[in-house]
Parts: sequence; C-alpha cells; structure tokens
Amino acid sequence: MNFLSPDSVFMKGLADLIDAIWINILMVVTSIPLISIGAALTAGHDAARRSLEGQGHVTSNYFRAFRSNLVKATMIWLVFGPLLLLLVYAWVVLQITPLLIVKFGFSILWVLGFEWVWALQSRFENTIGHTLFNAWVFALANLGRTLIMVFFDALYLALLVLSWFYMPQGLFLLLLFGYGTLIMVHTPLLNGAFNHFVANASMSPTTH
Repeated sequence: MNFLSPDSVFMKGLADLIDAIWINILMVVTSIPLISIGAALTAGHDAARRSLEGQGHVTSNYFRAFRSNLVKATMIWLVFGPLLLLLVYAWVVLQITPLLIVKFGFSILWVLGFEWVWALQSRFENTIGHTLFNAWVFALANLGRTLIMVFFDALYLALLVLSWFYMPQGLFLLLLFGYGTLIMVHTPLLNGAFNHFVANASMSPTTH
C-alpha cells in the first residue's frame, strides 16, 4: 500500500491534479469579465509553479499573483486578445489564397508568444514591451520545449472537438481539467528554461 503514502508518486500526482483543477476553476471564474483573462493566465502560471514547489496555498498564491499582475497582464492581453479575434476572423471569413502565408505566419507568432508570455509575466519584473519581446526570444531559443507545449495544447483542443462531436458527455470532464492542467504540465518545461536564466541573467524575479 506504499502508493497511498503521502510521499508516493501516486499521491503527489493526485495532489498536483487536484491543484490543477482548482487553478482551472479559479481561472475560469476570474476570466468572466474577459478583460481579466491575461491576469488569470498569469496568476494560473504563478500558482501552478508555487504548487509544484510546495510554496503556500494555491488560492492565496493565485489571488496574490492576480492582483499584483492585473495591470501589466491586462495590457498584454489587449495585444493577444484582439489579435486572436483578428486571426479567427481571417481564417473563418477571409478565404483568400494569397493571404494563407500571412495567416499562417501571424498564427505561428501568436502561438509562440502565448506559450511563454504569461509565465514570464508571472515570474519576472519587466516592462510590457520587454516581456513581449522575451516571450518570442524564449519560444525560439527553447523551440523543443515550445513544440512540446504546443503539442499538449493541440492534443487537448483535439480531444475537446472529438468529444463535442462524438462523446458530449466527456466535455464536462475535459473542461474541468481545462487549461489549468495544461499549465501544470507546462510548468516543468518552463522552469527548465527559466532556472538557468535566473541564475545567469540580470533580470530579477518578482517577489509577488
């Protein structure tokens, strides 16, 4: 019965999954105004990292990060949010062959930046411009990690679509796990890139 020990891999994994689900619920609730989605994503990354490191309580960590990042994360979301709407409009409505390269290019840039920008905002104190710039630098400098994160995100979206068409009863479970679980999966990959950077770069970690 060692797998039921609090220190067993099984119990630690179960605790991480429960934290991921709770982070996802907090993100959904705090994203209801839509304008606060950026702050929710940033707080989710901060709470997931601290959860895996055994720091504090998930709820208090989440709302502390949400408050302290609200302004900057919202400004970043005002870049990614409208661009996402434009890309969706372009893919759905603008069925013009010469625009395919442009649409693919901007879509790839959006995905690359999105995978890193919220973790950077949650962990480092910087200007909005530098955070955005660093998101693409990290994405390209750590392309292997980026592709793994994109793979997990794409797999999750594929499961949502398949469940919608073929097994609607599974949607609730998928939505319950949600992006909070993906963030928990991303965090070790992000930390692997950040830990070396923190030890050698002049950019200071945030204290929130």
